[in-house]
Amino acid sequence: MLARDLLEALAGGDAVSGATLAKAAGVTRAAVWKQIEALRLKGVPVDAKVGGGYRLPWRTELLDGPRIRAALAPETSARVGMLEVHWDIDSTSSELARRIPVLDDLAFAMAETQSAGRGRRGRTWLSPPGMNLYLSVLKRFDGGFASLSGLSLAVGVMLIRALDELGIRTAGLKWPNDVLAGNAKLAGILVELSGEYSGPCAAIIGVGLNIRLPDTLHERAGQPITDLASITGGQPPGRNRVAAAVVTALTEGLLAFERHGFAAFAQDYAASDLLRNESLRIIDPRGEYNAVGEGVDERGALRVRRADGEVMTVDSAEVSVRRSGA
Repeated sequence: MLARDLLEALAGGDAVSGATLAKAAGVTRAAVWKQIEALRLKGVPVDAKVGGGYRLPWRTELLDGPRIRAALAPETSARVGMLEVHWDIDSTSSELARRIPVLDDLAFAMAETQSAGRGRRGRTWLSPPGMNLYLSVLKRFDGGFASLSGLSLAVGVMLIRALDELGIRTAGLKWPNDVLAGNAKLAGILVELSGEYSGPCAAIIGVGLNIRLPDTLHERAGQPITDLASITGGQPPGRNRVAAAVVTALTEGLLAFERHGFAAFAQDYAASDLLRNESLRIIDPRGEYNAVGEGVDERGALRVRRADGEVMTVDSAEVSVRRSGA
């Protein structure tokens, strides 16, 4: 029995005995226990009740590539290239990067779990299976790197649009690449560029969206995090529905970005900007200082006003921006 098969057998949320699981898979109960432990090590909270078998504390569904594509509008599906769902890989972005020469534009890779999921500035993105959405998309551009200014901010707007489509309207954007709800991180974005500086080039955009998080992940995250389950009173949208909404928003949004750049997203970004008029603590290689958020400029760089009235722009990947007191 594979861990994926076991998770699928438990997806209904009902208790299933070890004997039943072993018989269905044609393995020993010891083999079932071994896969239960493998799931637990990845962060899946499998309960074991005396005499009651194994169960998950909630219902879930595994990602299904054909089902996700079938949920797309025909015109969106026609634009999407590859759409793959993996059980366990190092990271969806790494998977696309290895295959850039042979992939069509707007190729998507998703995974139930990642062994080396990445966030901004080299942070690890925790990736337990069966709970969240880990997705990357490859987008090719004829222009060079300079034409992609503000891309991570535009992707944030795309995620807000996907959440809106799902009926979730309580999230906002923290520069440069976080989606927050209730001052806790709901989703993260990582953009990696390759190709020629002056063009053509390619962007691999990785997205991690929390749908349902066990308590152990809150403890390990090192920062406030939240999920769609918390926002929706314990009844988040189905994972395949969430995936289809994100694929749709990214496909439509990246094509718009290709034509118009960040200008096509600036107004919507401003409407969701959580740092505007906020007291901030800026930490960069030159030191630390306090300032007030003043929105972003036409390139997507953060504008801040220091106590002496000087307005500065912040756009380095090495900069950390925090609300004062956070």
